[in-house]
Amino acid sequence: MKSVIAAISLLASLFIVSAEALAQQDTDQQKAVLITGASSGIGRNMAETLAKEGYFIYAGARKQADIDALSAIENIQGIRLDVTVQEEIDAAVAHVRSEDRGLYGLVNNAGVATVGALIEADEADLEFLMDVNVFGPYRVTKAFAPLIIESKGRIATTGSISGILSRPMLGYYAMSKHAMEAFADTLAVEMEKFGVAVSVIEPGNYRSSISASVQARAAESFDAASDSLYAEELKARSGGPVDRSQYKDPDEVSEALSHFLSSDRPNRRYMVVPNEGEAELTIRKFIEELAQLNQWHAYSYERDELVEMLDEALTRQEGSE
Repeated sequence: MKSVIAAISLLASLFIVSAEALAQQDTDQQKAVLITGASSGIGRNMAETLAKEGYFIYAGARKQADIDALSAIENIQGIRLDVTVQEEIDAAVAHVRSEDRGLYGLVNNAGVATVGALIEADEADLEFLMDVNVFGPYRVTKAFAPLIIESKGRIATTGSISGILSRPMLGYYAMSKHAMEAFADTLAVEMEKFGVAVSVIEPGNYRSSISASVQARAAESFDAASDSLYAEELKARSGGPVDRSQYKDPDEVSEALSHFLSSDRPNRRYMVVPNEGEAELTIRKFIEELAQLNQWHAYSYERDELVEMLDEALTRQEGSE
């Protein structure tokens, strides 16, 4: 009888150990991703989408109400993270390390937009925008890089087709998103030696909250610049809230992020637009810049040579898919 009891006790202990091992294995297998600017819009959509796919999400937000709301969602933990405050970034790094999950993905998504003519720029507005859109990703990436290198993970930044296109009264924003093109390209080469992949995701017009802040700042700019050389353009920008209901939810942007995080061959760039018109506009602009670069100088290429270069690039890209 004692031997039977001992056998049962042994089996029970083995079961407990096995259950604990499986639980630990599940935790080890769940990849963690940190997303900045996750309280609304594209960032919120990204967080919810990846959480449903089984990732554990550290969702950065500035307001406690948003942090609480994010934390109420399965597989999401809201954390306080203002990308312009180094102390909060450092605290976020310490928190992620303390949880022993590691960090597989970093998504620099936080961003703002403002309006105004370049030659009339309020330097305070320009500094604010660059602090969030350019120095923010720099600060956050630098701080979390050791964790990403440890996991041989991935770093994505939310750019914009505005990084290719440049529109009147939105030059500050275009400048900041164009900077993200260089940021991603350089970072990708520098991180390749560590097995870390880097990408920039470039959305077009999707439903988001950034337009509300643009409109508010447009109204402020118009009120403060009645003598502006661009009064008509500013007035057009500030003429009431933009109706974003015609735009789709940014599900396709989140799908691009999911592909980047999971693919064996992630893309360097993901242009994600809601319609063919935006795609054509962006690609044509890039081709126009190519034609401009090829003008006038002593080393201009003939049309056939340019077509051959384009064909070679397309072939290389097809081979990487």
